[in-house]
Amino acid sequence: MLYQLFEWFARNGIKFPGSGLLHFITFRVLVAVILSLLITTVYGKRLIRILNKKQLGESVRNLGLAGEQMKSGTPSMGGIIILLGILVPTLLLANLEKVYVRLMLLTTVWLGIIGFIDDYLKIKARRAAKQKGIAYTKKDADGLAGRFKIFGQVMLGIIIGATLYFNPSVNVKREIIGPKNTEVLKRGEHTLREDTVITNGEMHRFVTVKTPITTIPFVKTHEFNYAKLLPASLEDYTYILYILIVIFIITAVSNGANLTDGLDGLATGVSAIIGVGLGIFVFVSGDVRIADYLNIMYIPNLSELAIFIAAFVGACVGFLWYNAYPAQVFMGDTGSLALGGIIASLAIIVRKELLIPIFCFVFLIELLSVMSQVTYFKYTKRKYGEGRRIFLMSPLHHHYQKLGYHESKIAVRFWVVTILSVVLAVVTLKLR
Repeated sequence: MLYQLFEWFARNGIKFPGSGLLHFITFRVLVAVILSLLITTVYGKRLIRILNKKQLGESVRNLGLAGEQMKSGTPSMGGIIILLGILVPTLLLANLEKVYVRLMLLTTVWLGIIGFIDDYLKIKARRAAKQKGIAYTKKDADGLAGRFKIFGQVMLGIIIGATLYFNPSVNVKREIIGPKNTEVLKRGEHTLREDTVITNGEMHRFVTVKTPITTIPFVKTHEFNYAKLLPASLEDYTYILYILIVIFIITAVSNGANLTDGLDGLATGVSAIIGVGLGIFVFVSGDVRIADYLNIMYIPNLSELAIFIAAFVGACVGFLWYNAYPAQVFMGDTGSLALGGIIASLAIIVRKELLIPIFCFVFLIELLSVMSQVTYFKYTKRKYGEGRRIFLMSPLHHHYQKLGYHESKIAVRFWVVTILSVVLAVVTLKLR
């Protein structure tokens, strides 16, 4: 909003001291980080007091985990702090006319609302059980039915997939290398147009394509067209396949983040690290010269997403101030579903969704640990009459708790694994 306001001032010849700084994206990125940190740390503390006053605390079931009863009464729904830390800087500093920014704002609000409803229903059910003097059970923690969560994620996937496929403002530029054009060279030896670069005597030109292509790791061509998954006779229906893939990715990553949010600071720290990695992808894919150097696709109008990502990382780091062990607040599904959905949507927008298993490795193993545990338990129960387990407890972080590791050590080690995963994902831009 501030960006649009000062743009209007500039068009009408109204100038203020320092107003020109808003034209520099690096300045707005720095301000977005600072503002999100201030919102989550300063105003986050006030919101925690409000949550405590409203008695929106967490009820803890006895799962036999060390220190779990100490968490009882800790305020939940703290994801509201993260959402504010993301939305306020983005609304103030980003160019809201860009379709990518609008998609990310929609994702944040959409999944934040779904998570908020889920958290609210859980708290309401627990209060009702407490008033009736009924013992706390797993049923009290169910919240919003799983089918409604999935429905919300599917609808969001349809909107994002359809927008990225059909919106005329969304396009990708692929690189074509050819001989120098002497007529064009008269205008200079460096960047000739926004999408043309001269390197080592060759003209590197980016041509616009609307086909749904993405980055594939460890492959020389480094690009994959989803249309290749269909026979030639069905290529006109590639949009259906693409939307289904987007739905699957958003659902899987948001649920993976939700399952990871089981230890103090775990999901928050992992999400912040992944956000930094996605920021690097936005930087290299949104700059024509760097895209030319790395021989990757160039995505116009992508750089404005740096404002959103800066606010995202700042909000996660600021929230970690209160969410690190011992946590003063939990994000709840309000935060975890939104964080996962944001990461998935950003990866799809920057055409790096096939790298998700690498840089979201922690989310992946947490999700797989639950799926394999449930599947194996049901299989052995049918075959042997008694359910057996692969892990002492799932998700995976609880398995390590059962082994006697302190939760802060588990969280930090999962952060380290995420750092290594993100570094590997970034390296794949050249490692092929």
